[in-house]
Amino acid sequence: MQPTILVDVPEDSPAVQEETFGPTMTVAKVRDMHEAVELTNATAYGLGNTVFGRRHGMAVAERVRSGMSAVNGVISFAGIPALPFGGVGGSGFGRIHGPDGLKEFTFAKAIARQRFRPMLALTTFDRTERTDRLFARVIGLLHGPRTWR
Repeated sequence: MQPTILVDVPEDSPAVQEETFGPTMTVAKVRDMHEAVELTNATAYGLGNTVFGRRHGMAVAERVRSGMSAVNGVISFAGIPALPFGGVGGSGFGRIHGPDGLKEFTFAKAIARQRFRPMLALTTFDRTERTDRLFARVIGLLHGPRTWR
């Protein structure tokens, strides 16, 4: 397939609204970079994008909703194994490569274990008035304002 540039494509066209995995590019005329970002983010997909521009390239790339962006280069993110690779929305469900890719294979789980027997009495509803005062002091010590530096 030859590289194809599509111009004056309607906004509801599949070439604009869906992912294309071929050497194709749609070109749209916009008023300013804000409209360009809005038009780009209007699709349900967001795998990768390329932004060209000397002064505003980084600012536009940060606002575009996608998993990867290249500024003044074409898909340069794909050749750097330390960077996470993956999309957002309909373009992805995770990341590969780099530390973020490794985290995709992990599952964080919090386990809290009660270690002090006296604290058990503070967590029930049948506390005494004395226990309530003690509980209030413990909460104040743990979560109150700090008076030392």
